[in-house]
Amino acid sequence: MPDGTRNDLTIYDAVADQWWSDEIRWVRTLKNMVPGRLAYFDRFVDWRGKAVLDLGCAGGFMAEALDDRGARVTGIDPAAEAIAAARAHAGDRAIRYDVGVGEALPYAEASFDAVVCVDVLEHVEDLTRVVAEVYRVLKPGGLFLFDTINRSPLSRLAVITLAEDVLKLLPKGTHDPALFIRPRELRAALTGAGFTVGRFTGLGPRGLTRRGDFTFGRLPGTAIIYMGTARKPDLT
Repeated sequence: MPDGTRNDLTIYDAVADQWWSDEIRWVRTLKNMVPGRLAYFDRFVDWRGKAVLDLGCAGGFMAEALDDRGARVTGIDPAAEAIAAARAHAGDRAIRYDVGVGEALPYAEASFDAVVCVDVLEHVEDLTRVVAEVYRVLKPGGLFLFDTINRSPLSRLAVITLAEDVLKLLPKGTHDPALFIRPRELRAALTGAGFTVGRFTGLGPRGLTRRGDFTFGRLPGTAIIYMGTARKPDLT
């Protein structure tokens, strides 16, 4: 059962004014995950000129990285202060930022070539609805690229006990392990929405920065964090 003291999404608004400062370790950790994620996602998409939705964009780390690759980026997140920080940091970048939730995306059908959704699915209220909305806003042939956390004893140890309680890599209460998603469950939700689902692969620590923060990259195992892709069929 979900724990009402966990899945605390207020943390993103609480640190919005420091999102791009590099002063908060857990925010730096989120920033450090972007290159590892994109090193994998880049294998599937030529971003140049593509209309891309960053679902759950927070303060804009992934959105700006996608903009750097030439994508036409829209970011959406329920954290209004984080969205304000993203807009302020974007400056002259042509990134659109909206406040909203994945269960009710404010976009027309077939609006995007790709939807990127990282560090999000394990927080949503209705996974089935979010997946259905992603399918709706993707163009035929469009790609959904995501990562999330497996529901396993090892992930609970790594994410809750170690990352939140011991190492303080994340604020205590960030995650509710009851909301973690087993790969077979996510695959079933994606297939049920109509997606053709690709293989899943792991994501995890691969090294350390000079500040002692983890860097991240692809791993063979999916017991903790895993990444994947799913494509909306092109029926033409």
